[in-house]
Amino acid sequence: MKKPLKLPKFKNEDEEREFWAKIDLGDYLEPKDFKHIIFPNLKPTTQSISIRIPLYIVDQVKSKANRLNIPYQSLMKQYIAKGAWEK
Repeated sequence: MKKPLKLPKFKNEDEEREFWAKIDLGDYLEPKDFKHIIFPNLKPTTQSISIRIPLYIVDQVKSKANRLNIPYQSLMKQYIAKGAWEK
C-alpha cells in the first residue's frame, strides 16, 4: 500500500460517485493489495422484453426443458446467452 486512503462520510450516492470519479486508486494501492472476491448473491439486472417466436419453437423448447427438468424460460435465456457470446 502506497498511502492510506481516508474515506469521508457520504450524504448520498451522488456525493460518493463524485468522490470516486476524482480518485486515482493507483496513488493509494498497488496491484498486490487487491484480492479476488466473489459476490455469490449478486444477481444481474434483468429487463422484461416481448418477442414473437413461432409456436413450434416454443413447444420444442418446452419439451426439452421438461426433459431437463428446468423452466422453459430459463432454457431460452441459456440459448440466447450462448448465441450472444458466439463469434
